[in-house]
Amino acid sequence: MILDKYRLDGKVALITGGSRGIGQAVALGFAEVGADVAIASRKLPDLEEVAKEISALGRHSLAIAAHAGHKEELDDLVKKTIDEFGRIDILVNNAGTNPVFGPLVDIEERAWDALMNLNLKGYYLLSQAVAKLMMKQGGGSIINMASAAGTKPFPGTGAYSVSKAGVIMLTQVLATELGKHNIRVNAIAPGVIKTKMSTHLWSTPEIAQKFIEHTALGYIGQPEDIVGVAVLLASDASSYISGQTIAVDGGGLPFGR
Repeated sequence: MILDKYRLDGKVALITGGSRGIGQAVALGFAEVGADVAIASRKLPDLEEVAKEISALGRHSLAIAAHAGHKEELDDLVKKTIDEFGRIDILVNNAGTNPVFGPLVDIEERAWDALMNLNLKGYYLLSQAVAKLMMKQGGGSIINMASAAGTKPFPGTGAYSVSKAGVIMLTQVLATELGKHNIRVNAIAPGVIKTKMSTHLWSTPEIAQKFIEHTALGYIGQPEDIVGVAVLLASDASSYISGQTIAVDGGGLPFGR
């Protein structure tokens, strides 16, 4: 019977950054355990390919082009999802960016603003809109994609680390405020995962080796490594878990100075 608690039959999930990487893997994982899935990102053709994969699993899919850092587009994203499915039971804030690598003191203001707008403000705005719907529905689950870099600084990722630390606190605040409405809010903190956004880290041999040496399991993860925890947090199997950040980083070890 415990396996039944991991099923998402009859649930509707909305996932940003769903066209590739972690978002794509989670969208397909949710579909495999019964959820209908709406996916969003900026480029519709890429989304439509993932939507076809979801449909091939026998689930209802919807692809919506939206910039996760623009409020008007997020509001439209929520409206289109509700028009199509009638409800949103699971929200995965996954869209993110890291346009710069290097010391924090060298980062330009425009890069800082772009990073914070998408990685943190966008999560807040979409969570706010969806939470209001979940309150009317009687509950739901919000999952924020944080990062191991939000719990300890990674070399060269200072601004990104700050934004993800903000996501972790946003998760805790929302969990505290929304718990009385039966809305659980949790975060996943991946380590270095082989996605397009982190290409610089895992494709540069000397950088990749440094991360491998600071990972207990001794290798860099794949997007599929995130799916199990996402399904747990979306499902009734985690009915008494809220306000938590779960690291999925292969046993990350601290970097020395």
